[in-house]
Amino acid sequence: MRQLLLVLASMLTLSSLVTSSITTAGTTPDLQEMRLVQKVNCNNPQTQTAINECAKLSYQRADKKLNQVYQQLLPTLERSRKQKLIAAQLAWIKFRDTNCEFERSRYEGGSIAPTIYFGCLENTTKLRTQQLQEYLKSDP
Repeated sequence: MRQLLLVLASMLTLSSLVTSSITTAGTTPDLQEMRLVQKVNCNNPQTQTAINECAKLSYQRADKKLNQVYQQLLPTLERSRKQKLIAAQLAWIKFRDTNCEFERSRYEGGSIAPTIYFGCLENTTKLRTQQLQEYLKSDP
């Protein structure tokens, strides 16, 4: 349960914006750093950094959907089944994350590694969401 809470807390703190800094010479220390915030155009990403960010955003949307379905399913279950689902979900999260780390490891150090990782997280998360949706349909 603690891991699930950590995952949820991490999702809330992740930003969908790319932040870059510009330093201007000869300014006072308070004004040395200006931050420019711009949204990434995921319809036509132009750099690997943008592609990586879009993959992350796409995964975050899939994870949000998973959590919505999970929260819909939990109250429909009797106590013993609810506990089993929580345990299964924690084990699944560990599997998903470890498996996607493995997939990314093939590209370790390469600029595409984050895209591979977030793509894996997204695909695996979508499959799990489908499973949970099936449980919702079949449980009274």
